Amino acid sequence: MDIIHLLPDSVANQIAAGEVIQRPASCLKELVENSLDAGAKRIQVIVRDAGRTMLQVIDDGSGMSETDARMAFERHATSKITNAQDLFALRTMGFRGEALASICAVAQVELQTRRAEDEVGSLLEIHGSEVVRSEACTCPVGTNIKVSNLFFNVPVRRRFLKSDQTELRNLLTEFYHIVLVYPKVAFTFVHNDEILLELPVGTEKQRIEAIFGNPKRNVFTSGFVEVSTDTELVSIRGFVVKPESVTRKAEQYFFVNGRYMRHPYFLKAIQTAYSGMLPNDYQPSFFIYFDIDPEAIDVNIHPTKTEIKFADEQTIFQILMAAVREALGKFTLAPQIDFDTSGSIDIPLPSDKPVSRPQVAVDPNYNPFHSRSTYTPPRQNIEHWQSLYEPSRPASEIRPEEGGIVLTESMVESCPLWQYGGKYILLPAEGGLVFVHQHRAHMMLLYHQLIEQLSQTQGAMQQLLFPEVYTLQPDEMVLFEQLLPDLRAIGFDAEQLSADSYSIQGIPTQMANQSALPVLQTILHAVRERGANTQQEWREQIALSLAEASAIAQNKSLTEMEMRDLVLRLIRLPFYRLTPDGKTILFVLTDEDILKRF
Repeated sequence: MDIIHLLPDSVANQIAAGEVIQRPASCLKELVENSLDAGAKRIQVIVRDAGRTMLQVIDDGSGMSETDARMAFERHATSKITNAQDLFALRTMGFRGEALASICAVAQVELQTRRAEDEVGSLLEIHGSEVVRSEACTCPVGTNIKVSNLFFNVPVRRRFLKSDQTELRNLLTEFYHIVLVYPKVAFTFVHNDEILLELPVGTEKQRIEAIFGNPKRNVFTSGFVEVSTDTELVSIRGFVVKPESVTRKAEQYFFVNGRYMRHPYFLKAIQTAYSGMLPNDYQPSFFIYFDIDPEAIDVNIHPTKTEIKFADEQTIFQILMAAVREALGKFTLAPQIDFDTSGSIDIPLPSDKPVSRPQVAVDPNYNPFHSRSTYTPPRQNIEHWQSLYEPSRPASEIRPEEGGIVLTESMVESCPLWQYGGKYILLPAEGGLVFVHQHRAHMMLLYHQLIEQLSQTQGAMQQLLFPEVYTLQPDEMVLFEQLLPDLRAIGFDAEQLSADSYSIQGIPTQMANQSALPVLQTILHAVRERGANTQQEWREQIALSLAEASAIAQNKSLTEMEMRDLVLRLIRLPFYRLTPDGKTILFVLTDEDILKRF
C-alpha cells in the first residue's frame, strides 16, 4: 500500500504560516511591505488588541485587478519575480509569494482593492484558505486588507502569543524597522482607536526625530553626526551618536537597499570605530543605510528576510569602520592624524644626539592574573570553582592541591580588612588574599532584598519633594505600563499625566536622593534588550537595574566596620561569587600566585 501523498493546499499553507507568520508583528511586516511594493505614499495601520483581534493595513497604492486579487492568495504567486535569476536583482520588499497565502491559512481575511483605471473594486473574503465571498465593491484606489482572529483555527499557536503589551511592543518594533527607511511615505499607527504614531513625509533625520525624539526633551538627533561614503562596492550613509551623547539605551539600526537587517559582523565594525571612546557597558546608537548592487547580496536566506549575506563582508567591514571613524574625526570627537598635510613639521629635539629605538625587556612567561590564562578547564573543574566560595561547603572538602579558600563568618569577624583603590575590600584568608568588589557586593545584597520585596509587594517608598515628569515614546509607554505594578510594588509612585507621560512622586528608599528618570530608563532598556517576556524575567531585570543604580558608589571610602558588615552579609548569601549578570564580585589571589610573582 502506498503511503506517500500530497498534502492539501490548506495544510501546506498552515505549515508555511508557521515559519512566515509567527505573531501579529510578522503579519504587519508582510502587509506593509506589500503596500510599499505597490507604490503607496500613505499607509495606515489599525490594530485592535495588539493584533490578536484585528490588524488592518490601508494604502493608496496601485491596487489590484479582480484576477490579481484572487491570485495574490495562492502559494508562490508573486508579481515581484519571474525566474530564479530575478532573486539576484531584487529591489522589492517581498518576492517569495508566501505571505498572503500563509496569513489567510491561519486567519479571517477581508480584502478590498481597486486600480485607478477601474470603476469598481474587488472584495474578497477568505477564512482559513477557504474563499467565503468574492464580489465587486465600491472602494477608493489602493488596497484595504483586514486580518481578523489570527490563529483562530490553530489554537495551539494562539496560546503561544504573549500578553497584549508584549505583542504591541513587537508590532511597534517591526513598524519602526519599516518607517525609518521610508521617510517619503506617510504612516499612521492606531491601536484600540488611539493614534500612537502619526509620521508625515520628511527626511530620514526628521523621521528618526519623529520616532525617538520628544519636544519636552532635548532634540534626539542633535547628539548625532552624519556618516557618508561612496565607493564602487557600496554607498554608506546615516547617523552615529557622538560619544558624549551616548546613553545606556542604544538604538541600533542597519538597512540595506530599503530593508532592515541584523548583522553582528557590521555591528562589530561600528564598535571597533568607537574603541576607547565609550564608558564600560555603553553601546553606540546608530542608523546606517547601505546601498549596494542587489547581485552582491542574498536576502533569500530566511522568510523574514532580516538575515542578509554579503558577497564581500570583510571589505564592507573596513569601509564602514573607516566611514564612522571619519565622521567622528570630522567633528573633533576622535583623535585624528592628517595624512594629507603637505610639507613637513619640524619637531625640535633636546640635543643633536641620534635618537635610537628604546629597548624593552619582555618576560614572555609573565602573567599577572593566572585566572586569565587561555587554558579552558574541564567541566567538573568549572563546577568546582563555581561552588568554591559557598559558606555551606566545609573546608575539609577542599583539597590542598586545589588551592581552595573558604570564607567563614568567624574568619571575616577576626581578620583585618583594608580598602584598595576606593573599589576593593581586601582581607587575608588561609591560603591567599581575597579581593571583594564593594559596589558589586552591595549590589548583590540589594538585588536579593529587592527580589524578596517584589515577591511580597512590600517595597518601602520615599516621597519626592518635587515630582519628576517621565515622558515616554509609544513603545516605552506600552512596556512601562506592563511593568508598572511591579515598579509600584518595589517603591515607585507613578501617576499618569497624559498619553505619553507619568508623574513620578515617590521612589524606593534604596535610591536615597537619586533622580528616578535615569533608573527607570535603565530598567526599561534592560527589560527590552535582554528579552524579558515573563513576569519573573522582568522582575529580575527591575531588581538588577535598581540594585546597580542604588549600590554604593565607586571610590567611596568605607570604615573597617562598614567593610566587615558588607562582607559578612555577602557571604551569607547562597551564592555570592558572581552578580546575576555574570560579573565577578570576589577574586582570590592564592599564596601560590603570590609566590610566583617573587
